[in-house]
Amino acid sequence: MRRGQRAWLAGLALAGLAACEVPAPAPESPPDAAPLEAAAPADPETSPESRAVAGYYSRIERGLRDRGLLRTDGGGPDTPFTDTLLLRNFERIVFFDEYAPGGGYRPSSGASGGLRKWTGPVRMEVAFGASVPVNQRAGDRAMVADYAARLARATRHPISTGARDPNFHVLIMGEDDRAPGLARIRRIVPGLDNATLGTIRFMPRSVHCLVLAFSGGDDPHTYTKAIAWIRSEHPPLMRKACVHEELAQGLGLANDSPAARPSIFNDDDEFALLTRHDEILLELLYDPALDPGMMPDEARPILRRLLDRRGGGGPV
Repeated sequence: MRRGQRAWLAGLALAGLAACEVPAPAPESPPDAAPLEAAAPADPETSPESRAVAGYYSRIERGLRDRGLLRTDGGGPDTPFTDTLLLRNFERIVFFDEYAPGGGYRPSSGASGGLRKWTGPVRMEVAFGASVPVNQRAGDRAMVADYAARLARATRHPISTGARDPNFHVLIMGEDDRAPGLARIRRIVPGLDNATLGTIRFMPRSVHCLVLAFSGGDDPHTYTKAIAWIRSEHPPLMRKACVHEELAQGLGLANDSPAARPSIFNDDDEFALLTRHDEILLELLYDPALDPGMMPDEARPILRRLLDRRGGGGPV
């Protein structure tokens, strides 16, 4: 990893989000040359482990939906929110991390940090492990492209798929694709440290998916590269929920808050897909008035002005 570069990790877990900063120590050994995405048969043979994981997540989704969770309606009359709530939720989701920097899943100290986001264009690439069936690839690629367009509209920031020289890599991987997927990550980020790679190599079932967002050079708060790891064994809704969560987190909404509602940035699994509340958070984050590195006290009066300009003040 280049000197001064940092990797920020956030993920969707069964009980909520796991967000932490992972600093970059010494480089790892050179990767092997295993390819990431090979031609796959329509119904590739998968290992017993992969089939067990698929069954596990199918049961998880069924249980959540039976309880009325994983909503896809984006909220409604039962989930009003105000500008005051938006400001509070923005601060908790943007300026705080759930886990200690470099501490794995050790809780953070609770101290706030600087605002993080992209300043240059975001160019997304979707790539698949060899175990992912061809028909699933086509649907997932279209789903990511549609969502990227929605994120671009919400942020008013250039976000696209299919461009050359991608800098946001969406890797849809099965259990059987772990080794070639890790090799691909090493090629995307040469010298990536063992601690960061370990979050994927040893990712437990309780972590559904994750994203690594990288900043570098003299500005540790400006993202320049990101890698999302999405488990291909998820049933379609949970896989789509992972894409919605991780791609938005990789833009700078890195934390969660139990008070955020209606929102996917909450550990209660009530909403599966990005909500209007979340779109407003992205709109605020990417307003040119907010600069990378701003602390909450600096950003708060600006956020109030932006919310006033939106004509808020009551339930939204």
